[in-house]
Amino acid sequence: MFSKFTSILQHAVEALAPSLPLQEDFVYHWKAITHYYIETSDDKAPVTDTNIPSHLEQMLDILVQEENERESGETGPCMEYLLHHKILETLYTLGKADCPPGMKQQVLAFYTKLLGRIRQPLLPHINVHRPVQKLIRLCGEVLATPTENEEIQFLCIVCAKLKQDPYLVNFFLENKLKAMASKGSADVITEDMIRGQDSSTTDMGQPIQPEEMPSAAGVEQMEKEDDLPQQADELSFSLDELNVASSPESSTIGPNQDYNLVNSLLNLTKSPDGRIAVKACEGLMLLVSLPEPAAAKCLTQSTCLCELLTDRLATLYKALPQSLDPLDIETVEAINWGLDSYSHKEDASAFPGKRALISFLSWFDYCDQLIKEAQKTAAVAMAKAVRERFFIDVMEPQLMQTSEIGILTSTALLHRIVRQVTSDVLLQETVYFILGEHREPETLTDINRHPLRHRLIEHCDHISDEISIMTLRMFEHLLQKPSEHILYNLVLRNLEERNYIEYKPFCQEDKDVVENGQIAGAVDLEEDPLFTDLSPDNTLSTQEWLSPSPPVSPEHQKNDGKTEVHKIVNSFLCLVPDEAKSSYHVEGTGYDTYLRDAHRQFRDYCVICLRWEWPGSPRPLEKCNLEASFFEGHFLKVLFERMGRILDQVVGDLMVRIQRIPDFTPKLLLVRKRLLGLEPEGPIIDHMTLLEGVIVLEEFCKELAAIAFVKYHASSTP
Repeated sequence: MFSKFTSILQHAVEALAPSLPLQEDFVYHWKAITHYYIETSDDKAPVTDTNIPSHLEQMLDILVQEENERESGETGPCMEYLLHHKILETLYTLGKADCPPGMKQQVLAFYTKLLGRIRQPLLPHINVHRPVQKLIRLCGEVLATPTENEEIQFLCIVCAKLKQDPYLVNFFLENKLKAMASKGSADVITEDMIRGQDSSTTDMGQPIQPEEMPSAAGVEQMEKEDDLPQQADELSFSLDELNVASSPESSTIGPNQDYNLVNSLLNLTKSPDGRIAVKACEGLMLLVSLPEPAAAKCLTQSTCLCELLTDRLATLYKALPQSLDPLDIETVEAINWGLDSYSHKEDASAFPGKRALISFLSWFDYCDQLIKEAQKTAAVAMAKAVRERFFIDVMEPQLMQTSEIGILTSTALLHRIVRQVTSDVLLQETVYFILGEHREPETLTDINRHPLRHRLIEHCDHISDEISIMTLRMFEHLLQKPSEHILYNLVLRNLEERNYIEYKPFCQEDKDVVENGQIAGAVDLEEDPLFTDLSPDNTLSTQEWLSPSPPVSPEHQKNDGKTEVHKIVNSFLCLVPDEAKSSYHVEGTGYDTYLRDAHRQFRDYCVICLRWEWPGSPRPLEKCNLEASFFEGHFLKVLFERMGRILDQVVGDLMVRIQRIPDFTPKLLLVRKRLLGLEPEGPIIDHMTLLEGVIVLEEFCKELAAIAFVKYHASSTP
């Protein structure tokens, strides 16, 4: 109470006293702080019971005022005094000892405000960046301390300053630089260069550029001003009495402490306070994006960043329930790593394991965004670590297991990861994990070269429909990703030789097949009653179609292309008998809907393909090995086999079966409306599986017909 009264009295005296020049005022406040340590006899009283916080705040206000009164970039006498007399070094020493109790918080706050409020660059000064380095090491040492908030604020302001001037990061690469320099790296700053400085340079308060720093092994203690030697000796003696000693800078540096800014942030990401952890993640996001190659190399090779990312991914993945509903995994709300807040009590759609699932997806989103923002070499290193330490070590055994429940859950999680990943580098490693890196044509004998790829493709035709559908959906989203390797690995590597063509010269027998450019028995597209919903109002204009594909090779001219596409489209649309069709009874489910969707997908994927610089035309047939046996590849083989069975099971005896169902057409229409949400759920209808299968088959055939027509139109439009 007496201390607070003294502080109030001092403020009143200062307010009534005549104003002093800024430098005298600044020195006065600093002397008041040093006198406390010389004269105090009670080092247990908290710092808030002293005048120290007030003096520090006044010093900061003076520095800001001085800068505002001077021209931009000019260093004033108060700032020169702070630099010349190593005030930050002294404050660091006091903060490290936390003397009086709470002093560490005050020092952290002073450093943070100084770096944040002063516009001129301070970090290049050795008497700034060296104590800043030391203070960084004190951050994150112990979690859940009273100083955590001040620690993260301090670290984040340092990160922000490095983001503004990335070259400054070289001041914070400590031990690693010495090791690099010993190997003869000409473009790396040595540890001696960072630590050394000519005293005359600091006397003037001039910043040191990394390439200009002398190679002195240490810094000579600067001479004190004439009126300060006795005070300095007394302060030094007082600090010794309080056991506040500044250890040599290199004595605490361990193998993984050469980028201490990263290590302190990594420690704080483990804070039980979610706000502190998120701030630490934001700081790391700034650091990984710095373009300095030396910092990127140090970041991934000499810190635990990669281990932290992957170990936490593994821990959160293993915390998930063994069984999760695939629908829950797919529909859980979009995850943003910075907003990982969830209350089970407030969630009306809660399900067992939702908290754990959100935590896992949130951390994966952070890893994805971190790699997306990172400098290139750092991004590659982190993505490879995710592949090796998480995908292969943790996820692959789950995907390769034999338990159907386990397969379904792990495949649904893989599907969610494929949908969620946005970083090109992490996407590439995800693709390599799923498909492998092979690019040569497949053969039947080597389809098991990448076991996970083989297993996932086999799961597309699994005895469990749930597993098959989930795996197919995973591949569907994978094929939509902007990665050339996906399409090439699954399909195109088996087609380059074009040995799928039965190539033979045109002969007389072919003339009997074609009559006036029309295949015998073919129905013209415009006259076909199946295309009644292709009215002028709902067809696409020529301008809406994509520009034409590259011209085909001379030996593959399509004089009868229109006839061929009519034949193909008709073959799909006629597959389901008219008696089993129901889409023409429901508005908005016509063939034109599929045409527009197919056109949009085709156009979007063509835009993606442009970046891959594929050849403009296929390899000429004379340069292809047409004698080699054709194998479409494991992926297409499984899909074709599955499709063939679907057609056999539904169309083979469809007409016979539907004739046995009373009121077939009304029931079929009712099921369609229920599937579309146009009718509420009601009593169970007999033969529901068959009715749903007929509807799905009709829609599937319309989609295939639309794809065929869109591809033809795009390649033939002038």
